[in-house]
Amino acid sequence: MTTVAPDEYVVEEFTDDERDVLSRFFTNIDGPVFAIVNLPEVVKGALFARYSRSPKSVRRLFLDEFYNEEQSGLDEIGAGGVGGASVEIGRAEALYDRVFNQYGDDSVAQLGGAHLACEQASNVLTKILEWGRLAAYLEQSTRYIFYDQKLGDRYRYHLPPELSRSELGVEYRETMDWLFDTYSSLVDKMVPYYETLFPKQKDDSNFVWRSTIRAKACDDLRGLLPASTTSNVGIFGSGQAFEMLLLRMRAHPLAEAREYSDLMLEELRKVIPAFMKRVDVPDRGGAWSQYLADVAIDMEQRASQITVAPAQRSEVTLVEWDPEAELKIAASSLYSMTDLPDDQLMQIARRMSEGERAELINAYIGKRSNRRHKPGRAMERTFYRFDVLCDYGIFRDLQRHRMLTMEWQRLTPTHGYITPESVVDIEAGSLWREAMERTADLHSKVSAVAGPDAAQYVVPFAYRIRFYMQMNVREAFHLIELRTQQGGHPDYRRVCQDMHRLIRDQAGHHLIADAMSYADHQDYDLARLESERKAAAKRAALGVEDPS
Repeated sequence: MTTVAPDEYVVEEFTDDERDVLSRFFTNIDGPVFAIVNLPEVVKGALFARYSRSPKSVRRLFLDEFYNEEQSGLDEIGAGGVGGASVEIGRAEALYDRVFNQYGDDSVAQLGGAHLACEQASNVLTKILEWGRLAAYLEQSTRYIFYDQKLGDRYRYHLPPELSRSELGVEYRETMDWLFDTYSSLVDKMVPYYETLFPKQKDDSNFVWRSTIRAKACDDLRGLLPASTTSNVGIFGSGQAFEMLLLRMRAHPLAEAREYSDLMLEELRKVIPAFMKRVDVPDRGGAWSQYLADVAIDMEQRASQITVAPAQRSEVTLVEWDPEAELKIAASSLYSMTDLPDDQLMQIARRMSEGERAELINAYIGKRSNRRHKPGRAMERTFYRFDVLCDYGIFRDLQRHRMLTMEWQRLTPTHGYITPESVVDIEAGSLWREAMERTADLHSKVSAVAGPDAAQYVVPFAYRIRFYMQMNVREAFHLIELRTQQGGHPDYRRVCQDMHRLIRDQAGHHLIADAMSYADHQDYDLARLESERKAAAKRAALGVEDPS
């Protein structure tokens, strides 16, 4: 691959004083590619908004329109400052007000963002926070942390306002405390169980071995954790992503979501205030949230008129697929390399023999040396839709895949629960069953008093939830190959292995299924151990000691 020499680009001229200023806010002054640093998000976004309608470079725009060497009294930004010089945040905010709020150019709201930490959010709320596609999320994992320690004066669970003010509040707290007490007592049994079942090998460090044992114990016991269990979520998103998130939360039937939206709005207005102006304006964000709430209420009423019982289904059902998927992929693989219209390429692909189409698709897939080498966008030409019924813990893992279409139903005891074999082995099966029955009874009471949304808080992760996942073939490569890897949870490995089999056997897409060469159908006793060993080997190669 060749690199274009820098002298092939025009170098913009700046005075020495201008270069001194620019060096504080741009990673280079002469090249055609650079990053913007040390500026508020609103200034960065406003720069780009002006950029699209000006012949000037962004560095020249910054000097001419956003940097004021004379005026003082505005916020000083950047390393060291320059006497009374400042960056005109007010001008940037005015530009946003004019373009974004008055003219409705929503793309402007994509030009700045924020990192937001959202802590002590229930697992019901975390799914609401993570519903949007166009943001990045990282959530505290139940796989590496035991939930046997209290936070303040109680275990880490949310007490919803709908219950704290009702007669069920006392029973709710008693049940949650009992669940966490039970979880804590079983941790003391599950860890020795796995330590005995999988003794430490001489080549494994204490850290590698104990991390693996901990993950296995956490995996099995998280089924006892209720959906009220609190978690921490880190979010990075654009102003537009946060605005849409807050509009949905303000329309949500749960008080936790609405109250949390107020907390988020307050903090976001400290860092990206210009992006948050419409959220609570009655005839803008207020009307938008009301629209969402009205539709939800109407659909809830319509759905309540359906009284049919759920039919029996497998854990994973392939509901819909495209019979001509491989034909369409063959045609689409040629699209960017020709000057032919889409329908004509379809005719050409249709005239090919099966062997010719297979050769074409295999050439398009190429020689993949690892699972991160994904085929191109021709794989987005067709899709699969799966209906999945699995425990809530596994749903939480699969819900992270946001570059597809996913929707889920409420968490209820309706579809039953799972019991890990290890729970039976440590003679805790009856205790597990008691936990499920006790919470199912409480769910019924809470639903009658506070509604089905609030009743979700009491349901443990072991209960099953129904959801669908609709994805194009390219996303199916990513999901199936990632989630069947050796170190993954055995239950989500099984779900994605079933998806792979259904693509091959039910849809009959053998070329596609065979191309997913990194789908792993092997069974492993202690799957996490191998990945921990590899991580330890990398640390050793870098001269980094294992954590204590």
